[in-house]
Amino acid sequence: MVMKHEWKKDEKWLYLPKERPVMITIPRFRFYSVKGKGNPNDESFAEYIGVLYSLAYGIKMSPKQGTTPKGYEEYSVYPLEGVWDIDEEAKKGFSGIIDKNTLVFNLMIRQPDFVTDDLAYDTYVRVKKKKPHELLDKVEFISMEEGPCIQMMHTGSYDSEPDSFRKMESYAAEQKMKRSSLIHREIYLSDARKTEPSKLKTVLRFKVEQ
Repeated sequence: MVMKHEWKKDEKWLYLPKERPVMITIPRFRFYSVKGKGNPNDESFAEYIGVLYSLAYGIKMSPKQGTTPKGYEEYSVYPLEGVWDIDEEAKKGFSGIIDKNTLVFNLMIRQPDFVTDDLAYDTYVRVKKKKPHELLDKVEFISMEEGPCIQMMHTGSYDSEPDSFRKMESYAAEQKMKRSSLIHREIYLSDARKTEPSKLKTVLRFKVEQ
C-alpha cells in the first residue's frame, strides 16, 4: 500500500507550530514563486494566488495527464505562503505603521522533492497552454533556504499579527538573537474567503541572527 504524504501529519514541525514562539531551522525547499506589489485586499491579488495553484495542481495531476514523474508519490498540495516587505520609499520614513499599498510580496507554493527544473518548466508550458494568464510569465521556480528562524501560530485577523510579532521578537531577545529584517513569512492554513477573521490560522516566521 502506497502511503500519501500529508504535510499536516508528516511535517507538523514546519506547518503546525503552537501559539507560542519557537526557534526552528528551515532547510532548502523548492517553490513556484511570483512577486508583486500592492494591497492584498485588492481584487487583483487573487490572480497571483490563482496562477500559483494552477501550477501546483498541474504538478499533482501529472499522472492523469499521461506523465508520471520519476519519484512521484501521492501527496497533498502544500499551503500558500507569502514573504512580505515594504517598498524602498516606505522604508525611508517608516514609523511602525504599514500602508498596505506599499507592501511588496513574494507568494509561493512549495513543491515536492521529486519536482525537477525540467518538470517545473514542462508543467508551466502545459498550464499556460490550457489556462493562459499574463501573470504566468512572472512565475519562477526557485530554491530557498531560510536557515535559523522563529515562528509561531497566529490565530486571528491579519491585522492583529503585530501582537504575535512582538511575542516573537521578545522570544528572540531571550535566545540572544535578533530579527534580521522587517521581512517576514506567512503560511496560510485557512481560506480567508470562508473563515471568520477571528478564526484564521496563519504561521508567522522571520529570520534571526546573533
